[in-house]
Amino acid sequence: MAAEPRSHDCVFPATKKRGQDDFDSDDFYPSKKAMLPPGGVWEDPAAALASARHEFGEHGGVNMSIEASATFTVMEPETMRRMFAGELGPDRDFFIYSRHFNPTVLNLGRQMAALEATEAAYCTASASVLLQLCSSGGHVVASRELYGGTHALLSHFMPRACNITTSFVNITDLEAVSSAVVEGQTKVLYFESISNPTLTVANIPELSRIAHDKGLTVVVDNTFAPMVLSPAKLGADVVVHSITKYVSGGADIIAGAVCGPASLVNSMMDLRQGALMLLGPTMNAKVAFELSERIPHLGLRMKEHCNRAMVYATRMKKMGLKVIYPGLEEHPQHQLLKSLANKDYGFGGLLALDMVTEDRANKLMNQLQNVTQFGFMAVSLGYYETLMSCSGSSTSSEMNEEEKEVAGISPGLIRMSVGYVGTLDQKWAQFEKAMSRMPK
Repeated sequence: MAAEPRSHDCVFPATKKRGQDDFDSDDFYPSKKAMLPPGGVWEDPAAALASARHEFGEHGGVNMSIEASATFTVMEPETMRRMFAGELGPDRDFFIYSRHFNPTVLNLGRQMAALEATEAAYCTASASVLLQLCSSGGHVVASRELYGGTHALLSHFMPRACNITTSFVNITDLEAVSSAVVEGQTKVLYFESISNPTLTVANIPELSRIAHDKGLTVVVDNTFAPMVLSPAKLGADVVVHSITKYVSGGADIIAGAVCGPASLVNSMMDLRQGALMLLGPTMNAKVAFELSERIPHLGLRMKEHCNRAMVYATRMKKMGLKVIYPGLEEHPQHQLLKSLANKDYGFGGLLALDMVTEDRANKLMNQLQNVTQFGFMAVSLGYYETLMSCSGSSTSSEMNEEEKEVAGISPGLIRMSVGYVGTLDQKWAQFEKAMSRMPK
């Protein structure tokens, strides 16, 4: 006899196509309580992931089945009308079309919600959350230290296409953040938990307090610090990710995630006004399956990324290099990150090495890749190999010279995403060899 399809808390076997009277499941999104480990205190994202619902395969497989369908059948004609009227939905296992909700992508969303301690999540183009939270004439207060693509979205695309403007501020200046809020117009405070590429650490609790006092929604990009920081636990309303990076870990998938209240995720999928539903940035179910298989070992990978980054930063400092890393005691927000970070995950897997000029930065990267094989000259991060890029002329090139100077991005700043292949001493010897070949 075939094994019965099952999940830890699913009510119906996957092979049963339900009629409109089967309304006894509410497991669309796990509540925060459902994600808590035994004892009821959420302390570690790995524990939350382990306690989240595990989806088994249709025939009892330990891995979930892939729902690769674009469209879904119903058993009675009346059911379709009720789905489009919003009376029946994924919370009761009714699906319309994978541009709306897909069961496999939904399960990946449950994992991301567990990871980030939010009520819900859905995996899609993360920037779309701003289009849901802001309307024409709206205003955003954002950190001046942002990924170049996000900076371009806020400073160029959204004003032109959506009539939504942004004020960029020094996110470490709490008074400046508060003063930038325009009463009745500002809707969102947006910043990165650890900034790209300057590695400034945001005071999430204080920034959230300021924003909430003024009625704003706090959106935090946690791409640089999954497992290390839990912004929702620290006061943020919404956490976004480029899960292309650490969550994927393989530099082979383009994807994002929006983690937050179920009401927000549902509004983004509204058939009439939802930014996700109407704009259609849909994740393929096969991609969602791939990513769901990588999340369980994210914690192990992050610990090694962070460990090696700490060792390299410490050794680079001893060599007399100008290195920026939140794990170093002289970093301006070292104590802040130490107080906010989840235990045992370190201070992040990225460091910045300031070679002052672009020419010196390029010469070092050439040595590191083409002579000593320390890493690769490539954008992105979170890969198992070390990735290096000169930020000012690559991932921050959307910013003009004045904006880069204000953000602290020097022409010779190398952003280094530290990998974990090879032994630590082997890779460090490759770095030392490259430095020995640099002109004084």
